[in-house]
Amino acid sequence: MEELSTGITSVQTNNTEETMRLRAIVILSSLLVFVGFLGFQLELTLPGRPPNINNTYTPLTQSPPRGIGDYDLLGYAVSKSEAEKLLQTETGQSKLSPDNGAVQVTEELIDLGRDAFYRETFGNEYLFTDAIGILDGPINLGSITKAVLGLKGKPTTNLQVAIDEDITVGKRTFKAGTVVNTGLDVPGGSLFPLGLMTHLDKGKVRVGVTCALCHATVSEETGRVLEGAINTNINLGPLIAMASNSAALFRQTDVNPTEIPPGEHTFINKKGEIAKLPDQKIMEDEVDAAILSWPPGNFVSNGDLKNNSAQIPTSYTHETFPYAWSGVASIGWFHGLTTLNNAVFGLNADPTTTADASESVLGIEKEVYLGTILQNASNRKFRLPENVKPSEFFDRVDPTPGEPGINSVIKMPEYPKGTLFMQDGLMANTPGLPVAAQLNGMSAFQNTLAPPPHEAADIDTLKRGAAIFQKANCAQCHSGRYFTNHEVIPVKQIATQPQRAPASRKFAQEFVPPDTYPPNLPVPLPPNPPVLSVPTDITPQEDIELSYALSDPDGGYKVQNLIGLYLSAPYLHDGGVAASAESIKQDESGRFTIAVGDELGMSGMMRGITPNPEASLRVLLDRNLRKAVVAANRANPDLQRSNVDGSGHKYWVDQKAGYSTSEQTNLIKFLLSIDDQPAVLPESIAHR
Repeated sequence: MEELSTGITSVQTNNTEETMRLRAIVILSSLLVFVGFLGFQLELTLPGRPPNINNTYTPLTQSPPRGIGDYDLLGYAVSKSEAEKLLQTETGQSKLSPDNGAVQVTEELIDLGRDAFYRETFGNEYLFTDAIGILDGPINLGSITKAVLGLKGKPTTNLQVAIDEDITVGKRTFKAGTVVNTGLDVPGGSLFPLGLMTHLDKGKVRVGVTCALCHATVSEETGRVLEGAINTNINLGPLIAMASNSAALFRQTDVNPTEIPPGEHTFINKKGEIAKLPDQKIMEDEVDAAILSWPPGNFVSNGDLKNNSAQIPTSYTHETFPYAWSGVASIGWFHGLTTLNNAVFGLNADPTTTADASESVLGIEKEVYLGTILQNASNRKFRLPENVKPSEFFDRVDPTPGEPGINSVIKMPEYPKGTLFMQDGLMANTPGLPVAAQLNGMSAFQNTLAPPPHEAADIDTLKRGAAIFQKANCAQCHSGRYFTNHEVIPVKQIATQPQRAPASRKFAQEFVPPDTYPPNLPVPLPPNPPVLSVPTDITPQEDIELSYALSDPDGGYKVQNLIGLYLSAPYLHDGGVAASAESIKQDESGRFTIAVGDELGMSGMMRGITPNPEASLRVLLDRNLRKAVVAANRANPDLQRSNVDGSGHKYWVDQKAGYSTSEQTNLIKFLLSIDDQPAVLPESIAHR
């Protein structure tokens, strides 16, 4: 069977609601049989609860300080000892009150965050199932269940799903029997992939996604979960492109509906006139092709009509602010981490949340924007009828009436304007919980995560590597205990793939001063809720402007931490620096040269080849090897469409820079050893 790491897409099926109900019954029955078969010998991880902590590597890690008793005051950290002094006075009590925006870090908050990390979808199952039609194609609950049952309780980091019919997706035809590498992770003894939540509502099966889909992975050897590690092979391209209406995610691609020829579907535009939406099939084909160009481990998170895929980051977030690749999440609770968590659910995972800003930010009339999303919705209830105004129709079918978008969100005080705090003016929130409770909980939880220890080499080798780290000036940027100076570096200086750095500029040009609600305020919000100003001075203004490409049209990228590099290959923000273990080898002179050229770069990953951390770091540091990797990436049309090439970051530790192969190797071994309590630290960091 043909092995694929890219997938296929949108083939509409003629499943009726009754067929879906029957499918659910068959699947659930199969699961019950499997539980009965395996239940006596395995502890099963069922949807509805996070994995047992003892089935993760977290108890074995040297975790960062949990911060129990600390407070976060809208981005300002207050230690437990400081808080104890403040709480002895009335003024201090007022300062650390939730009414003033203060959030106390407690075990309960961390537990809430861990639960949300694994379970909370904020309602995106309606988007993925009812609008996008994620269950309509060949990767569906039936085929996923069949693949999981085939594991017989064994873990996998790449659930392989066989396609049972010939299909054409994004103008690519794939034969029945083709195996798709989904990159879905299944823990040992589990019946369900990490990060997928299945809901059965009045006979309707819906699937949503949680943080764990991308920010947790599994050890294939032990079946334990690595909390916070990148799911480096999650293959979102085929998982989304196989849906019947992946065109609903056109905002995440370079397909502009205003540039697509009109089809036959009529609607009422903002002027009250009958008009035609873009051709449904052309939109679907074009969006499918764009989404299929995303390499594994990458996602287009900025809805700016650019196909700028970027590598999913780790969730080892302690002291690594600002957040996101360009540093745009830089203010508010937990120094911007809560903003980043919100961006996933309150912005990126639901294109309908930017409908009110679509004309000012994207130049697309709101009615065209919503009509394009809904004209071929999977669920007939969500499918736009002829000759209606899309915004009025959406108001009738919206599962969260009264709030913008499909997902469960609340309007911030400035809505429809956005801010540095909430880019689109919306915050993901679950009714019945206080403002930002789950978002702040996830921030507190992520700040406790770290990779398990990794024995990369003996102590003497690590000491030599740390000395090279110092000598090569790596510590100039990767400084401090968590190997980042927290700065945003201009694209002109870092010289990495430049397309994504200015992605948030148009949003920022619409920003107004940020406000929020107190974190003890219940949701739904009461009438005339109190409002707090969010301070913006916790991050230097020049870094804020650079991260949004306001002071420099090219923008910049933040200095990443180096925690857990052995788990996060490939490297750089586009993930373009990748090499298999066999792709390079030492020649007789001791230098590394290319051995297998077609296993270099992201092209190899798109064929299911696993990048090797040591080889990939050598490619990062050696200009001759990198030249070959960049060339391989640039020769791949899909990677060029998704703006992945692995260029830049020209801080060489190679022969031309005066370093021997053994010195380069020592540095690599040191880099691979960095966990939350490294055995060796460079001199400049150890003496801080």
